[in-house]
Amino acid sequence: MEPLLCFPDPLPSAVVGVLERAGYPWRAVGRPEAVDALEPDDGWSGAVVCSGDDPAGAFALCRQLRKRDVPLAPVVVVLPAAQLEELELREDLFDDLCLEPVRPEELTARLAHLFWRTGRGLRPDLLEHGQLVLNLETYQAAVDGRVLDLTYMEYELLRFLAARPGKVFTRETLLSRVWGYEYYGGARTVDVHVRRLRAKLGEEHAHLIQTVRSVGYRFGQTAWTP
Repeated sequence: MEPLLCFPDPLPSAVVGVLERAGYPWRAVGRPEAVDALEPDDGWSGAVVCSGDDPAGAFALCRQLRKRDVPLAPVVVVLPAAQLEELELREDLFDDLCLEPVRPEELTARLAHLFWRTGRGLRPDLLEHGQLVLNLETYQAAVDGRVLDLTYMEYELLRFLAARPGKVFTRETLLSRVWGYEYYGGARTVDVHVRRLRAKLGEEHAHLIQTVRSVGYRFGQTAWTP
């Protein structure tokens, strides 16, 4: 899946949070001239252009994207209300806009609508449970918009459990289903990974991985027993 082109670099943290939580791949550019040099082989899938600190650069970028042999779309402009007059006679340079301060749910909805409308299918295959989002394409997990620093096996264990909420698995079953039948480690391996996952999820979300006494673990929404 092609990344979104984002401007400027660094991108405002509120916009980063929306993109990471929704699972959109993205790449930031600091100036319009860098677009071609940083463009992936398969091209850009769209653009999110924030004009707050550099409206001239932002609209120069939008103009550049629209003058391509194949104009880039969709383009979403994020700007403060004080810059709304900058949009006059520039309606052809973007497909939608979002005002600052960014409301995450609004920007998320606008992006989802644009990609649905264009039929681009940008939204990746996601596994979502409340504030926890697993991107099954990029092997990333995020909670409350915060990307978790997981090892491959921590991610695989979390993905396996989250895909089967409420179902209880013994440590032996998890070893065989997540680590594989060729793995010869003991059940303590599962306990160690669960402990690390809970720590990385944070106290507020550690309960997502529940302990079932004398049996094993399950993924759920209710309080867990330590």
